[in-house]
Amino acid sequence: MQSAGKLSFGDARTLFVADWKGARIFALQVPAPTAPAGKPFNLKDVQAPIAKALGVAPAALRFEDLAVQPDSELAYVALTVRGAHGQGRPAIVSIDAAGKVRRLDLAKATGSAAITDAPAADVAFWRDLPQQTLTVTDMRYYQNKLYVAGLSNRSFASTLRVYDYPFSGKASATTVEMYHPVHNQIETRAPIRSMTVMTLGGEPTLVAAYTCTPLVTIPLKDLKDGAHIVARTVGELGWGSAPNGLVSFRVGDAEYALLVNSSRSADLLSAADLAGAAAAPGLNTPIDWPAKPYLGVRAVMAPLSAVMRIDNLNPQLLLALRRSDAGGEMQLVSIPKGGYLRLSDFVNEYDFPDYRYPDGDKFRDFHKYARTIEGYPELAR
Repeated sequence: MQSAGKLSFGDARTLFVADWKGARIFALQVPAPTAPAGKPFNLKDVQAPIAKALGVAPAALRFEDLAVQPDSELAYVALTVRGAHGQGRPAIVSIDAAGKVRRLDLAKATGSAAITDAPAADVAFWRDLPQQTLTVTDMRYYQNKLYVAGLSNRSFASTLRVYDYPFSGKASATTVEMYHPVHNQIETRAPIRSMTVMTLGGEPTLVAAYTCTPLVTIPLKDLKDGAHIVARTVGELGWGSAPNGLVSFRVGDAEYALLVNSSRSADLLSAADLAGAAAAPGLNTPIDWPAKPYLGVRAVMAPLSAVMRIDNLNPQLLLALRRSDAGGEMQLVSIPKGGYLRLSDFVNEYDFPDYRYPDGDKFRDFHKYARTIEGYPELAR
């Protein structure tokens, strides 16, 4: 394995790893999950213990992706260990809620599949970003198939590859175009950056986000080898940002998708709204830039702008990989579904020692819960 980029779990024993340098997808066998500890993550600096486990300086680490092992509440993190002259080597570690780090043996691959249409090695964006780093931009496993978004060497470069698993041969490849309301143009090169699979209107559907930030839906049944498809643009979520992760989950009886972004707040979208938008004609008119940046399906703002990667930890909590604004430390922290914030990131009226909640205050129970799971049970009142 020459690089470790995007991660995705199949079953609880199989971790898929995208190797953009080697143009392969690896399936690594990981230890069977143990019973979940049921503890939230409050790791305020994971860079130092990971560096210690790998025997390198913390500054040598570049964080690539995060995936939570199903049924275990164990985090797996992909990294690049940077060396001299810009060279890097891959590493993957597991981390539990207590902060215990274990290095994964990358030689223990149970199988791999080639990416036969990877982009050329001699093209770069902004001088220093190889085009090949976008060979795989996200992966999702669904019903014995691995869906892989990224770039290919075609003139219509935006591609969705589908691998049967266990790997049985070459992937099917579908090229994708979409209408981008901010740019007011049909785009065929820029790849999907984050995606998830949801059932919308009874149809298994890929919900996907691009840079700057159109949201599209693609029925899985449309992904056929050699086909060229038009994704349905159902929303424009704001300009000047890139998706950092897209997850779906249930809260009570409702299903949601949560998109975290590089340069602004996260977007919370209901499955009901997405299904309605997917059943309607797609967007085909530009936004009024910059005064009216949004169009289409309605998203609710969630205060998660510092999040670099996100995954489901359990039915109640998300797990976020983020960098501290104050000190720059890389953190692994739990965030409650339904609240979508950490109270300890802020100081407000509720936090003063002499504050007293009025009878019937609608936030009190959530504050007690949040303070407890964030590691401050003495402040729960």
